[in-house]
Amino acid sequence: MGEKAMKCVLPTLLLAALLLTAVFLHPRMYSVAIREYSVQVHNLPDDLDGFTILHLTDLHSKRFGEGQRELLQLIRQCDYDIVAFTGDMVDRRRPSIEPAADLIRGLQDSDMFFVPGNHDHAADYPAVREVLVDMGVEILENRAVRRAVGQAHLWLVGVDDPSLGRANLTAALSDVTDDFPRILLAHAPAIYHQASEEELDVVLVGHTHGGQVRLPFVGAVYVPGQELFPEFDRGKFVSNEATMIINAGLGESVWPVRFFCRPEIALITLRSG
Repeated sequence: MGEKAMKCVLPTLLLAALLLTAVFLHPRMYSVAIREYSVQVHNLPDDLDGFTILHLTDLHSKRFGEGQRELLQLIRQCDYDIVAFTGDMVDRRRPSIEPAADLIRGLQDSDMFFVPGNHDHAADYPAVREVLVDMGVEILENRAVRRAVGQAHLWLVGVDDPSLGRANLTAALSDVTDDFPRILLAHAPAIYHQASEEELDVVLVGHTHGGQVRLPFVGAVYVPGQELFPEFDRGKFVSNEATMIINAGLGESVWPVRFFCRPEIALITLRSG
């Protein structure tokens, strides 16, 4: 093949490769995985054994069908006791609250708790907050609430976004008045070191999107705020009896791409241990 013919063929091959990649990746951006985690908690009361949290994060104004139909159909297959949202319900580039409102509307039979993320703050957060509160979502910004379960209870501790330096775990823990289990909700894993020092039982975070692009047997290539091939990208981490679950989230940031990293919802079940 001559040089002139090669110059004509190469752009065509490149375009075909890009189209094939798009065709391969696009369905995976909407194929939501359910990840289930069992977390052992020291001295867990019997009434809390089996207590399950539906963890949703990083929606980024994304839609899964009209009125979030496909996502809600998937969630309705799950058994859980409360819903925890760990930030970035909206995306700063397309800050529509309607996709989040549709999701919350479909979950209003549940107790729902929320902590904000960096994109919520970058958008019109007071407006986002008002919508969530009006729809019955409890906002946990550097504070804790007591959740009764039978004859026992647990503490839901929430902090504002650690990635923006807004988290105040000390203030949040000042609301905790006993030694019953403490579940921390935060947007980003940057809080984990302090949470481990404070010996919280469970830490639920998002923010990383699992890296969005993952390599087999390697993991995430990049996560904002961490080095290349970061340690804290997705999944379960244990330190000093504090278990952190990093949820890869539902939406995408910057690039609408997921490679070996499906969007996900997480079910976290507390177990005696």
